[in-house]
Amino acid sequence: MSTVPLFPNDQIEALARFLGECGTGSEISRVLQERGLVDHSGESTKWRRLYWVFQNCQNEYKCANHVLDFIRAFLAPARFINRPEEFENHRQHLNKILLFSGLEYGPDGQFRQVNAVTTLDEAEKRVQTIRAKLKGRSVHPEVLKYCRAELMQDNYFHAVFEATKGLAQRIRDITGVQLDGAALIDHVFAIDRPLLALNSLRTESEKSEHKGFALLLKGCFGAIRNPRAHEPKILWKGEDDAVDYLTLLSLLHRKLDDAVLVREGGQP
Repeated sequence: MSTVPLFPNDQIEALARFLGECGTGSEISRVLQERGLVDHSGESTKWRRLYWVFQNCQNEYKCANHVLDFIRAFLAPARFINRPEEFENHRQHLNKILLFSGLEYGPDGQFRQVNAVTTLDEAEKRVQTIRAKLKGRSVHPEVLKYCRAELMQDNYFHAVFEATKGLAQRIRDITGVQLDGAALIDHVFAIDRPLLALNSLRTESEKSEHKGFALLLKGCFGAIRNPRAHEPKILWKGEDDAVDYLTLLSLLHRKLDDAVLVREGGQP
């Protein structure tokens, strides 16, 4: 990364206080030593030690690069292999501070230059990731089963793509039918001889509900998965679309929870 302008004192203090809560004193000492940062602060409090070191290295080198170098090593993704949620929480909190200087710490452990924020509200909105937005929607576990890795990387494009493939795979697992897309739905939910039934199919209303569900499934594959597979990634509109798509997939999975296996599947 090119030379990064100095962080102001209040931002240095915010970073020091936050990072002091992210590890033990011995861990802080180890990373400081590894990065060649000397602690002559004489302080015993973790955040005060970091505050002194950060201020000292900024005064010495006239830039914030060494502060970022410490953060990159201290919050390296590899340290959190078995604690991905903890890493993501740390990353979000860190970015609330860094965004005021036009910087963002990515899920890959690298810093990027972004548009700076000027208010706390704006910083809060910028770090609200898709996982936070999905928490209030009670997303079906089968959705997350197929796209958890992509969501942890903020890869919304492929998260939706994988989750939609997972919906088709669940239908195949339930019925044993090894088809895909519209052909799979037409065979499994055929109104005259279905493999899976959404209800008893005794009344016209129930039959209409069953047909409507099948159309939703086919529309899901046509509108979400197929375009995702062929259009350039640059056309993807981001996390707001992804949240809505994943919520729809969650609804379809809940409907499948209540579907009844009428007969065994197989190739038509």
